[in-house]
Formats: sequence, C-alpha cells, structure tokens
Amino acid sequence: MIRCILVDDETNALEMMEWLLKTYCPQAEIVAMCNTAGQGIEAIKKYKPDVVFLDIEMPRVSGFDMLEQVKNLSFEIVFCTAYNEFAIKAFKYAALNYLLKPVDPDELKVTMQRIEGKKAVLNREQLTLLLQQLNPPAKSTPARIALTTGEGLVFIATRDIIYCKAEGNYTTVVLTDGRKITVSKVLKELDEILSGPDFYRVHSSFLIGINHIKRFIRGEGGHVIMDNDDNITISRSRRQEFLELFSRF
Repeated sequence: MIRCILVDDETNALEMMEWLLKTYCPQAEIVAMCNTAGQGIEAIKKYKPDVVFLDIEMPRVSGFDMLEQVKNLSFEIVFCTAYNEFAIKAFKYAALNYLLKPVDPDELKVTMQRIEGKKAVLNREQLTLLLQQLNPPAKSTPARIALTTGEGLVFIATRDIIYCKAEGNYTTVVLTDGRKITVSKVLKELDEILSGPDFYRVHSSFLIGINHIKRFIRGEGGHVIMDNDDNITISRSRRQEFLELFSRF
C-alpha cells in the first residue's frame, strides 16, 4: 500500500481527492487529511507517508512554504494546482508530479502508478528549480534542469546541453563533457521545457543549443556543426527561420 496524506485548505477538495483515491487507486491508503499547512507538517512527522498530495494555493502558508518547513523530505509529492500553462511548464522542468484541478481520474491513476513504480522521494533541488521557474527573468532559459533517467534524476546546467536527439519515446541529451544521457521524455517535451532564446528545434529529431553552434554549412536544407563536431541537418521547413535567427545571433 502507498501511504498518502492529503493537504488542502478546502474541505470539499479534500473529500473529492479522498473519493478519487478510494475509487480509482486501490493501492492508496489515506492516513491523514489536513486543512492547513501546520496540520500537514505534523501529519508528515507522525505518519511518515510515501506521498503527500499538496494544494499550492493555501492562505497564510502556501504549499511551497510548508515544504520549506519540513526537515526530512523522505516522500514523494504531488502538487495539486489550478495554475496556468506557464506554471505547468515549471513543474515539468523540475521533473515534479502535479495534478490540475479539477483532478482527472485517469491522470490520478497514471500518477499513482508512476509513484508506485519508481519509489522516489522529493529532492530539495527539484523544489528550488520549481520556485526559480515560477519567477523567471523575462525571456530567459533556466540555468538548470532536472532530467528523469532510468537510474533516477540527473541535474545539469542548461548551458552544458549541446543538443537533444529524438530516440522514439526517449531523448538523448548530449553534453559538453561528452556524456550522453537518455531521458524518458519525447523531444517535444524537452522542446517545450527549454524553449527560449538559447535553444532551437532545427529538425523533428533535433533540438540544438544555439550557443554551441560552431559553423553553418549551406546546402540542401543546410546543416550545422556543433562544438563537439557533430553534424546536424536543418529541415527545409525550418531553414529560413533558422537563418534569420542565426543572422541575429
């Protein structure tokens, strides 16, 4: 069984999540339901849960503030939020679990299955990344990213990403130190996360770091030579836009 604590300042939201878990997630055992951050902190200390379902927008002490007060983050966290699309990008960037309100039963089941399968815990660096992304400088690429691999989370500086290559349902991230990290995300997801002035999708299979382009070679469609000397083709449909971008760069 997965021991769960629910934290939400709205009683009806707590009761709805309780019903959803009992109805759709038989592996869930609800050990506490809390209306305030203070109650949530005490429940975490007492019950040592496997996962905490946490509302972000609570009065006085937000979900983020509550986590800052928890000394031992020895559990998974699922943020429950009505945040907009921009904030959802931040959750993906930090590789954190989230559910949009009103919670969809299928999304809840997938989330619980993922938690049951990986048995991971919340990492403070993930929380730091999330807070940075929720309040970013205008039009900037975040400094760090959390990547989910088969062995766990890897935190890397985005400036070290030379390019990302699609590999079916996975993506290979090529770094300046020569490492190649296989990530359990499709390239489209990384494109959405890294979208900004420092990365460009030159091909359906490639997302490149603009600052790591060594040369542009004209030809049919054209291609670029990256800092590690890898040759990457630019699709015909993206060539003109890329040339305009490259000329500004």
